Amino acid sequence: MIAFRGFLLVAIVAILAYTIPVGLNHGWNFMATALADLAVMDWRGQFDIDFLFLLSLAGIWLAWRHEFSAAGLFLGVFTFFGGMPFLSVYLLYAISKNGGDMRKVLLGERRAAA
Repeated sequence: MIAFRGFLLVAIVAILAYTIPVGLNHGWNFMATALADLAVMDWRGQFDIDFLFLLSLAGIWLAWRHEFSAAGLFLGVFTFFGGMPFLSVYLLYAISKNGGDMRKVLLGERRAAA
């Protein structure tokens, strides 16, 4: 569990350390860049569509984990737009809240108890 938590912390720091200078130098309109990449049909576009579906899956999982409640839907949308930095913070919180019980972290408390 220590290694996983360490991975999550490294992910947060690395992505933010990379994203902040890119945003400052190239602007914060990532969606326009990603959509332009998709239109070109090259490897950058392929990566962007893969990443789009990975973010979608993460958001759907988080909404499902919270049983598609209003909070779960909000968290799912926030995961889609917040990406790995948000998901890492969320997972660190969930691991701490559930005492490291990954069954509860992955399934949610109600499903894990069943």
